[in-house]
Amino acid sequence: MLINELEIPVRFNEADPLGVVWHGHYLRYFEDGREAFGKDYAISYLDFYRNNIAVPVVSVQCDYKRPLHYGDTLLLKTIFQPVPAAKLLFRYEIYHADRKDLIATGNTTQVFVDAKSFELHLIVPEFFQQWRDKWHV
Repeated sequence: MLINELEIPVRFNEADPLGVVWHGHYLRYFEDGREAFGKDYAISYLDFYRNNIAVPVVSVQCDYKRPLHYGDTLLLKTIFQPVPAAKLLFRYEIYHADRKDLIATGNTTQVFVDAKSFELHLIVPEFFQQWRDKWHV
């Protein structure tokens, strides 16, 4: 299983007047996790674009367990979920970095499309299959 762990401090502009992180920012945390995952495992969005592929998010789900507040630091675990289909699945777990309690869980689905026409790719691109083979996923 390929996992990235990333600590993110909660920024002032992510909190509402009560100091609670607005729910929509969790999707940004998921994006931060995917980018950090790509750096750790040598597969960035630029690699996709160099191969004329875009990978838009087509589904996102987030379950909120406890709130985060301004001044907290979160620990985000981004977990790659291998599937044989031509898509990317990631699972996320957000913890309070100090207390270690579970804050939220979620997942995203991304599909492969032509970067210019946005036509759906039904077959896994060769460069991505080579990446999967390298990491045995």
